[in-house]
Amino acid sequence: MNKGRLEAFSDGVIAIIITIMVLELKTPHGNTLADLKPLIPVALSYVLSFVYVGIYWNNHHHMLHAVRQVRGAALWANLHLLFWLSIIPFVTSWMGENQFSEWPVALYGVIMLMSAIAYSILAAILVKQAGPESTLARAMGHDWKGKISIVIYLVSIALAFLQPAISLCLYALVAVIWFIPDTRIERVLIDEHKE
Repeated sequence: MNKGRLEAFSDGVIAIIITIMVLELKTPHGNTLADLKPLIPVALSYVLSFVYVGIYWNNHHHMLHAVRQVRGAALWANLHLLFWLSIIPFVTSWMGENQFSEWPVALYGVIMLMSAIAYSILAAILVKQAGPESTLARAMGHDWKGKISIVIYLVSIALAFLQPAISLCLYALVAVIWFIPDTRIERVLIDEHKE
């Protein structure tokens, strides 16, 4: 089946996720810069989560650009990914409003871990459906970023109960790893057009 509906639905869900996150940002009671200080954890949580959602949207877009069509298993895997992404506004809010305490930081990591696993499942299903010689299979390669991210999330979740600040730094590190453009798919597509 055509991938257009899957892309449109995913874009809509991701737009709603970002909208929910921004609606959680409350205006301070007061009119001085000092009144913003209690909102710093909420704002930092929002920025981190916005970057994560943006990274997922960008990578999802590139991944689907490399496939021609999708089948039922990919639709379900995509819904699985969107489910975990849709929980990001909740954990973002909980983490920010509780000043980055242990349980909210740990649960944030669990949601990031589950999102990463869901993305990996979707990628594996799309590669399987497209075939081992497909553009997507060649572009995805060994996916070291995905594997290292899962390990970092596991370490971060455990560390959240000892040092939540270190967990937050590790979450930011994963975002930086993915924020650096991953040009695998673009390179393969460009190479195909040259042939």
